[in-house]
Amino acid sequence: MMIRLFLAVMAVSFVGFGLWSLLDPIGMTSSLGVDVSGPNGAYEMRGVYGGVSLGAAGLMAAGAVRQSLLRPALWFLVTYLGGYVFARAAALLLGPAPTPDFSLFIAFESLGLILAAVSLRVNAGR
Repeated sequence: MMIRLFLAVMAVSFVGFGLWSLLDPIGMTSSLGVDVSGPNGAYEMRGVYGGVSLGAAGLMAAGAVRQSLLRPALWFLVTYLGGYVFARAAALLLGPAPTPDFSLFIAFESLGLILAAVSLRVNAGR
């Protein structure tokens, strides 16, 4: 039950970020101190952050509801968030370091990765 609740919370988080990115991509990036401009910049942010996040939310929600999709949703989270955590760690080594605005993203991605990996382990063989 806790794993399903975790997936539901992740789905809501992804929906929130996805909608924000889809509806206001320039506002979303500028609030983080990232300069994106022009129609191609907005188009890219809508697709990458909006569309992918909403697609991920759908998989998380499906995993929360259907037992057969629970493990695929967790594997997706481990892969997706693991990629972010790896890239952020590499970025710290390559420099320069991000501003503190990114602390929330780093915490969300790291905690989500840990919880998804633990959930997979707890749900092994089911």
